[in-house]
Amino acid sequence: MGIFEAIMLVCFGASWPVSIVKTYKVKNPVGKSIGFLLLIIIGYVAGILNKIFGSMDWVLWLYVLNLVMVSADLFLVIYYRKLRKSGKLA
Repeated sequence: MGIFEAIMLVCFGASWPVSIVKTYKVKNPVGKSIGFLLLIIIGYVAGILNKIFGSMDWVLWLYVLNLVMVSADLFLVIYYRKLRKSGKLA
């Protein structure tokens, strides 16, 4: 059982909802790095693949949850950057 892995994922995952809400409310992704978010996504995908092809257990769902949250934050960053660039968002 990956209890320590689960603790790590819960701790990392606790910050993503705050980041998503902040991006949504402020609608200004300045300071957020698309490259950094993509690296995090690659890491979570690697963790998911490790669980699928290696030691499958319930921790897989923590990886999936974190992946969904980081992907949502990435989507918002890209969306608001495009809006700002087009002048539709001040």
